[in-house]
Amino acid sequence: MTTETVTAASLASQAAEAIREFNHRTFPDPRQTPELLYPSTVGDAVASLKVLAQRLPQAIAQTSDALATQVNNGHVGAAYGDADTHAADVLHRLITAQTVASLLAKTLDSAHNSLSPLTYSGPDDEPDEEPCGEGMCQCYCVGTLHPCGCDCPHDDDCDCDFCDTRDQY
Repeated sequence: MTTETVTAASLASQAAEAIREFNHRTFPDPRQTPELLYPSTVGDAVASLKVLAQRLPQAIAQTSDALATQVNNGHVGAAYGDADTHAADVLHRLITAQTVASLLAKTLDSAHNSLSPLTYSGPDDEPDEEPCGEGMCQCYCVGTLHPCGCDCPHDDDCDCDFCDTRDQY
């Protein structure tokens, strides 16, 4: 049996894959049932995206710290140019990414708070009870469906609780 080693890089890759799947599931394709049908489900999604964004600054900072440590220990080279110059550029961009991620988290937090008063006011997705004769009713015999308007056609051998009670009188 082989055991796959989970690394920080593989976890970041899994997070990216999860967002890709989220994007596919929420793409407005008329052939699929939308997954974000209500303000509450949008709220759930925004709340989760907010938490993701809130965790990004720390992840970016720790990634930046790892590179800085490698540079400080003299363990970074460059395929071309000066390694320190390239590393400084990367570290500067990671600081910028950390700042932008913090802003993203704050913005998603505001969006999540703004969602709180919203409610669904579209058509009811629950089927209305159909008047007698137009659908199926649940008769006294548990699990037995009969057309609406029926008198619950129990057989003479029916031993359901309703029939047992009815036969007693």
